[in-house]
Amino acid sequence: MTATVESPHSHAHADAHGHPHGTASVDPGAPVTLSARLREGTRKVHDEAENQSFVGRLMSGELDRDAYADFLAQHYPIYLALEEASAAQRADARGASLVFDELTRTPSIEADLQFLFGADWRDAIDVLPETEAYAARLRELDGDLGAYAAHAYTRYLGDLSGGQIIKRMIQRHYGFGEEGVSFYTFTEIPKAKPFKDVYRERLDGLELDEAELDSAVAEAVVAFGHNTAVFRALGARH
Repeated sequence: MTATVESPHSHAHADAHGHPHGTASVDPGAPVTLSARLREGTRKVHDEAENQSFVGRLMSGELDRDAYADFLAQHYPIYLALEEASAAQRADARGASLVFDELTRTPSIEADLQFLFGADWRDAIDVLPETEAYAARLRELDGDLGAYAAHAYTRYLGDLSGGQIIKRMIQRHYGFGEEGVSFYTFTEIPKAKPFKDVYRERLDGLELDEAELDSAVAEAVVAFGHNTAVFRALGARH
């Protein structure tokens, strides 16, 4: 997949999986925000995900366009399910604040897959069982705001962070222009940092209770597990 959790550190370095690292410390007297809990609670599983070899080989130019096309194809059912969950959150007074039209990725993925596979791309893509399991998990969220927040934050802010590195590396090594990588282009978000700041403010302002905060962190760990499983399956295939 493209992305993992985006860290709220102020001086961050983004790796190729979308997880900025930094050295900023958290004031021990300050309230522990959801974004901080997500960052701290997923460090171990993030490291496991980023140590999978498939994305590293893809980013270094060791694979080919077919591997990238397969990589992107796995995004389609995942973002379909995620954006169905986003639509469901619009009916929630709290959840609606975390849904941004600017983040919608499904149309861009469809355009990329048509470019990569041709007009019959829906029949051409080969969705992995691990990807189907990831999408199924997203369809099981059933309006759970904390769980939705964990998945949406993990994917979208990662796409806006490390996803931009992935785009540049794919273009550099496999000869792409803008077609085929539009998934990573957020035309309605000209500057990522201010948008990510607003997103984190919305995330931390959801007023989740303690049980919901714990659920959100647990679900982020689940998301990383699914992400890692897809990476491994792609590595076995390519």
